[in-house]
Amino acid sequence: MNEQQAVVLLSGGLDSTTVLAIARSQGFACNCLSFRYGQRQAIELDRAQTIAQHFGAVRHLVLRVDLDAIGGSALTDAIEVPKDRPFAEMEQTIPVTYVPGRNIIFLAHALSWAEVLGAADIFLGINAIDYSGYPDCRPEFLDAFARMANLGTRAGTTGMPFRLHAPLIHLSKKEIILKGTELGVDYGLTHSCYDPEGDRACGRCDACRLRLQGFREAGLTDPAPYVIR
Repeated sequence: MNEQQAVVLLSGGLDSTTVLAIARSQGFACNCLSFRYGQRQAIELDRAQTIAQHFGAVRHLVLRVDLDAIGGSALTDAIEVPKDRPFAEMEQTIPVTYVPGRNIIFLAHALSWAEVLGAADIFLGINAIDYSGYPDCRPEFLDAFARMANLGTRAGTTGMPFRLHAPLIHLSKKEIILKGTELGVDYGLTHSCYDPEGDRACGRCDACRLRLQGFREAGLTDPAPYVIR
């Protein structure tokens, strides 16, 4: 295998799928990492498996992390998912769909796997513009984690530092969709909804509203099925 190895965090959603397409376009051999963490939208794991196969991932590892035992989020606990929130409110508050420590936990596992694989590059789909108020989707968080990763690992302390890639971090949802479309991403394979009904997105949660707005601004139609658009 001559391609440079990378670990790609893959949720099965729009952003992480676009990041996988970017990593592949840059010539990386992609090892996809997904999590069964007690999320109510577990359909995303089925989509992640399909997407990993579609992009020719070298491996697709699904780890179980029981964040539902901890709770504290509308994605893992018996808490109502917010619907129909104004976009301005999404930018100003941290919603109940925030999962405490999720990106820290996911990145720690990605770091561990990357060290075992001898991969210096980790890709993830965090975004600081259309980010629904999540503190673990900001550049400051990513920079701090990268410093920690290279201080606390054998690879990082022996001259083989990790590189964390967040190519979407400063892009709008429109720009993300246009980039993915340019790379041939089939967004009909992806799932973003926080509160789906079967395989159909609700169309009203923050994730759906941001996604639908992005497609409208891009002048495209979202191919995903919705209860309401």
